Amino acid sequence: MKVSVSYLTSNNVVEDLRKLNVTNVDFIHVDVMDGKFVKHKTESFKQLKNIHKYTSKRLDVHLMVQKPLKYIDDYATLNTEYITIHVESKDVDKALNLIESYGIKKGLSIKPDTDINTLIPYLDKVDLILVMAVQPGRGGQTFIEDTITRIKQIKKLIKEHKVKVLISVDGGINEEIAKKLKDVDILVSGSYVLSHEDYQYQIYKLRGKQ
Repeated sequence: MKVSVSYLTSNNVVEDLRKLNVTNVDFIHVDVMDGKFVKHKTESFKQLKNIHKYTSKRLDVHLMVQKPLKYIDDYATLNTEYITIHVESKDVDKALNLIESYGIKKGLSIKPDTDINTLIPYLDKVDLILVMAVQPGRGGQTFIEDTITRIKQIKKLIKEHKVKVLISVDGGINEEIAKKLKDVDILVSGSYVLSHEDYQYQIYKLRGKQ
């Protein structure tokens, strides 16, 4: 299982990125919020474009925005492994095509209250489904238990459509929740890691290794 750490709740982003860079975390999860699709707004790309100075880790970019087409060109210039947009956002097909044109892996995220069947038209077009286990927009929320059922349903859809799509889960992830999610591919965690002095130890616990 891979781990992607979000710095959304960080009080010192530069320091936390440097500390994460010396762990074996797989990805740095970059939350991008426009203040419209979700209530909150994150720092501008201008502030983020020098992220390479603090970490050499591949980036897992999550666009919580109404119009992802406005953001993809910028984030494609970084050391980006995935760009994930929301199935509830605008111009989903065009956005996925644009991501693909950069040779970057395509992710599609879904909110906790969105019908999973909305994913079906895109299953053969994406590399990753990011299942939100909290309402997107802010860190430190509690994991919604129904997410476990939703993951099983999404995995069934993937199997039925005979596609190879990874499943990532974001929101309220801690050691105990991770034990319930052993069949997913990527765990996204933020405050659980950053609130502890030893980031590597927390990452080991998420992987089920201590």
